[in-house]
Formats: sequence, structure tokens, C-alpha cells
Amino acid sequence: MGLSPMAARAACGCSSAALAFFGSRPLRRAGRRPAAAFAWGQSSPYGGCRSRLAHSLVDSVLDELRSRRRVRVSAKIGLQGTKELSDNKIDKRALQKGLLLEFQKDSQRSLLAVVERPDGKKNWMVTDQNGILSSIKPQQVTYVVPGVMNFDASRIDEFLEKAQDLLDPTVLECAWMELSEKDKSIMVEEFAEESLESYCAHFLLSRDIVYFVKVESRDCSMYQPRSPPQVEELLRRKRAKEEAEKELEEFVHLVKSAKALPMESKPPKSSWLLDEKVRQKIEALQAYAVDACDDEQRRLAGNILKAMGFTRTSSAALKLLINVGYFPAHVNLDLFKYDVRTMYTEEVLSAAEELLVGRPDSDMHIRKDLSTLKVYAIDVDEADELDDALSAIRLPDGRIKVWIHVADPTCMIKPRGIIDREAMHRGTSIFLPTATFPMFPERLAMNVMSLQQGKQCKSVSVSVTLHPDGSIAEYTLENSVIKPTYMLTYESATELLYMSLEEEEELRILQEASSICAQWRRSQGSIDTAMIEPRIKVSNPDDPEPNINLYVEDQANPAMQLVSEMMVLCGEAVAAFGADNNLPLPYRGHPQCNTAVSAFSHLPDGPARSFANISVLRAAEMDFQKPVPHGILGIPGYVQFTSPIRRYVDLLAHYQVKAFLRGDSPPYSAGDLEGMTFIASMHVKVARRLHSNSLRYWLLEYLRRQPKGRKYKALILKFVKDRMAVLLLVEVGMQVTTIVSRGKVGDEVSVAVDTAHPRDDILSIREVIEDTDDNEE
Repeated sequence: MGLSPMAARAACGCSSAALAFFGSRPLRRAGRRPAAAFAWGQSSPYGGCRSRLAHSLVDSVLDELRSRRRVRVSAKIGLQGTKELSDNKIDKRALQKGLLLEFQKDSQRSLLAVVERPDGKKNWMVTDQNGILSSIKPQQVTYVVPGVMNFDASRIDEFLEKAQDLLDPTVLECAWMELSEKDKSIMVEEFAEESLESYCAHFLLSRDIVYFVKVESRDCSMYQPRSPPQVEELLRRKRAKEEAEKELEEFVHLVKSAKALPMESKPPKSSWLLDEKVRQKIEALQAYAVDACDDEQRRLAGNILKAMGFTRTSSAALKLLINVGYFPAHVNLDLFKYDVRTMYTEEVLSAAEELLVGRPDSDMHIRKDLSTLKVYAIDVDEADELDDALSAIRLPDGRIKVWIHVADPTCMIKPRGIIDREAMHRGTSIFLPTATFPMFPERLAMNVMSLQQGKQCKSVSVSVTLHPDGSIAEYTLENSVIKPTYMLTYESATELLYMSLEEEEELRILQEASSICAQWRRSQGSIDTAMIEPRIKVSNPDDPEPNINLYVEDQANPAMQLVSEMMVLCGEAVAAFGADNNLPLPYRGHPQCNTAVSAFSHLPDGPARSFANISVLRAAEMDFQKPVPHGILGIPGYVQFTSPIRRYVDLLAHYQVKAFLRGDSPPYSAGDLEGMTFIASMHVKVARRLHSNSLRYWLLEYLRRQPKGRKYKALILKFVKDRMAVLLLVEVGMQVTTIVSRGKVGDEVSVAVDTAHPRDDILSIREVIEDTDDNEE
């Protein structure tokens, strides 16, 4: 019978020491093996055999061994038969003082030990190779070394050293080659004669994962050779595992080297992404840090953290990535957790560049020239996308006419195009304290689409003539060209309003229009929800200590109220336009609250009352065929229309309105609008969560940096339970929770920050009791 290909390859790897295992003579001592050789799984350093081992050699030896080995071993250890020992079927009767055995210390370790004495009815006290005396159960015993009596525990190290010289893994390869040809199984005692050799045979067989499989029976334990295909596959897996372990070792060395460098010398993030294998591991750590990893990434990241001596936690992975310079100290993990689109594909960018080169305006022939109007664009000072502006005049009859001019991105992009699809799958621009991720490519959103001071800008203008009571008398929607006169921040607009300059009469008219519109809405049951809100801008966010600029915005600010009222007026007019022309639009409504507004009239006007109003609001409603009442705003219908560069739902409304103004059929049915609004709204929810989480992180970082013990004014908004209250930190614009000993809703108290830890989202606030004159000495 010829050798199989596997056996033929194996024959070349059999050392002289391996061949000796098949003879009846003791093994000849090979060259001294290092201690590391005791670790199973290393490749053999021994050379190949010079001639093929004959089948008859193993056959004859095994036949002889099977006939006499058990008798000889029994005589050496002085027991009535050693079947229990040779087959590892250990029980109480098989153990006695002085035996040398191997036992399972834990799931990872097996140790050699010498039996000392019984311990109770079943257990035995043993002294292991580390000199430790412990009690073991018979079930822990994995092997009793045959032929050894009255062994001295102090000689275990000497025994192990000798065993190291004989532990040659090629023994198994040669044995498997011969035994697999005959389809024969073998016991440990049949593998070698002497006690030392027998232990080595047990050590190799019991830890072998390639060539043999242990087969248990009622009487004995045998080692059966695996089939050649099985061995081929197991060897392939073994080599792959060894290669993976080598790669892991190299990566850990790389990480440790980067970790030891000073911050300014650490490798850039891009350098970790050049090599595929390094990139795979660093991305596994990243996914692990944000709790968004698959099973393979979890396993790989866990192995890396273990090799680095870290606990297998997401915080440990994050700390490691920061320490090697891959992440900045204040990295926003939500961007990775929610897989936020922060970049654009080359295809989208190319399409955007084509639009910049030049695209004819299909609405030019119906645009009205409104460039002679004085136009005010009012927004936050760092706004990059300016998509609305205001104008106003007083008509000869005394009534006020206002214009809400809205940027016209649909003059450049078309429904269902590549840029439109990209915008839908973003849903909204994302505004964070550290960055802005626009809904459209930046060169479009922040340049040609935006309104720009002193330049001719294409827009859609919604003009509204008001009755003296603030209700709508007339409205028109038209394509237009405007020339923005002022770009104002809320702060500068408020200053102009207070100055009441004659030359800014149009701004005063806008404020008057805002005032009568607000009065009209209140008469229709609107609810005041104006709060104090924080806004943060972070400079150099990748620095360990970036600059934090905090702005606290009072939504009751005159300029903010003016802009807010005009945006509501625009939405009401567009909803009326849609209803009058039977136009499918994303109509937004809000049912009336079950609790009457008067229920909170006892609360002081301002944040406390607004907070109470917000707490009883019902869920918003959408309709795509006709307007639905908006109970919070106190108007019969509402369509978001004023931010088509920032919000996709606004862009949908523009598509519909612009088509009607051209005399075309609307591009989308009510069903289409509903489906696309749903897709966009899912991304809007993520954007809101991102904004909220990031804002809170930087507020906590701001508070962490403040002097210890600094006092803050806080307004009581609500009592949650007993004296546990929701407070508004007036100077910060942030809502917090703590126990207060005095006061009622709407009252001010003083508090201090005990702990602020942004990464762990920990904020601890305590009330500060002011000293009274009675307590002063």
C-alpha cells in the first residue's frame, strides 16, 4: 500500500528522536531544547529523516507493546492492574502517596504534582511543580505517570527539564503517518516505554489538535489518527492562526511604540490606514470603542486590548486610540456610531462641479426683480448657509406688506437627480459645536445656493399683506431676484431695533408686523414655547484643550422673535397656497393640548411657563394632501419652506411650488412625498441626537473647566419628586437636576458644580445655601 500525499510529506519531517518513540529502546537525548519548546504548537526545529520509516517497524513494536506493556507498568507502580491509570479513568483506589501526576489547575493550565495524602473521602492533597500544596478532586487528574513510586516533589523541575529535551512535535506527525496507513488507534503507554517518555507522549497527544483525536470508551482512552483531509484542513487553520498571532504581535508593538511618543510626534491618522492589515485592526478597535462592531471585530479588538494589558471595554479601546494619536482627545464617537455621512462621493462632487460651471435658469423668464427692496438677512454669527431674508413696507392704506425671501436651490438641482438623492439620504445639514456637515456639497450650499450680501440672488419670495389685527389679508408666491442689503447677527439686529434709527424704518416695520402677528396667533390659541437655549462654538476641536465659546440665546430676544414670527407667517402662507391650488405638500400640524393654556397662568412668564407648556404638548402630525391645524402656532396650516438648503422636507415643498409656478405638474404625488419625508425624517432624528449629545458634551467640558465652587443662578422649572427639581442654569442655558431645599417653580436658587465629566456624561450639581445675617458672627 503506497503512502498518501500527506504521509509522504510527513515522512520527511520525522527526526531521529521521533523514530525512537516507535522502538523499545529509550529515546536518545537530542540537543537541549529551550524552555519555550514546552509550549505546544511550535514548529519543530529538527531536520527530516534520511529514510522512510517502514510500516513493519511500527506494526511489530505495537503488537509487542500491546501484549506486555500493561503488565510491566503495573509491576512498576505496584497496583492490581493499571487500567485506571493508563486509560486515565482515575478513581480513589488508583491514587496513593508518592505518585507523580498531571492535574487540571484551571481552564488554561495543567500542572505536574506529587500525591501527598488523602483529603477527606475523595480528594487528595498534592504538591505541584510550583511548590504549592493544594487539594484536588480525582476528576482533575488528567494523567498518572507510570513506573513512578515515592517521587520527591522537589525533583519535578528536573523531570520537566528532561521532558523538554524530548518534546518533539514531529513525533506526532510520524506516528500519524504510520498509524493512519493502517487505520490503527493507540494508547499513551503503547507510544513509549519509560515513564519520562510516556509522560512526553501524553503531553504531546493530549495537546494535539491536528493529527489525533481522543476516543473515550468505558474501559480505556485511545488516540485515533485523523483522516488526511482533516489534517490538511487543521494544518491550514494552524498556520493561519500562527500568522494571525504574528500579525497581532507586530501590531501591538506598533501601538506601543506610538503610545510612547509625545503627542506632537504621534503618527497621523492616515498612516494607520495605509496597510490593509493594520487598517483592519485599527478599525476593529474603533468599532469596539463605539459599540458598533461585528463578532470578528469584537474578537480582534478584545485580543488587542488583552495583549496591551487593558480591560476589554469600549472605554479602554477609546483611551488606546486617543493615546496613539488616532483619535483626538475630544473625538465625537457618535459620528462613527451612527455612520454619519461627513464626506461626499466623487460622483456627487463631480455633479456639483458641473452645476458650478453654469446651468441655465429655467425660471428666469418669470422671475420678478425685487432687487430695489431693502433686504435684511438675520442669523447667528457663524451661519454658513444663509437661506432666508426679510423685507417690509407700509402700504398707502397703512397696512404692512412683508416679504420672506427664500434661497432657490431648485433652480440648480432637479428632482431625483444624484445631488437630490444624496440630500434626501442626509435629510438635513448637521450643526455641531465643532463642525458643520451640509446637506449639499459645501461649494454649493455655502456659495452659489446661499443668499449673499450685495449680490444678485435668485430666490422664491413669499409676500404677505397683513390686516391690522395680524391675520393674512393677501399673499403671493413668486420667483424673484433680490439683492441682500444687510447680513445681521441677532445681537446686531437687536441693537438696531433698540436704536430705532430713521434710516432703518423697514426694520421697525418688520418688528411691528412681528408683534401684531404674534398677537393674532395668541388670540387663536398659540402656545408660548420660547426658552433660554445654549449655543457653543469650539475652535481647534482636535487640540487637547480647545477654545469653547458659549452663547446663551433667549428666544424672547426681539430680533429672534421677529425672525421666528416671519418664518411662521411664511409657512402659513405656503400652506394656504397649497390648499387654494390643491397642491400636495408636506403639511405639518399639531393637535391642541388637552391641558388649557390657562392652567399655567399662575407661573411667571418666561422659561418656567414655557417649560410647563412644552411638557404637555402632543405629537406632531403630517398630511400630504391638505393642511392640518397647528395648535401650538395657532394657525390653520403650516409648511416648512424657509430652509431648503438645510432641510430636505423644505426642498420638497420648493419642488412642488416651483413646478406649479412654471405651470408644470408637481413632480411628486402625496404618496411620494410621504415616502421621501419618512426617509429624510429618519436621518433628521439622528442629526438631532448628534447635535444634542455633542452640545451636552461640550457644555459639560465647559463646566469642568470653570473654577471649583463657582456659583450659578438656577431657575426652578419643575419638581420631579419631593424636592428633586429640574433647574435651568441661567448663565449656561442648560437644564440640570438636583435636590433643592427651598423655593417653588419659577423661583431662583444658587447651585454649584461638584463633578463634570463629559466623556462619561456625568454631572453632579448641589444647591448652595446662602448665609443669612443671623448666621454671621
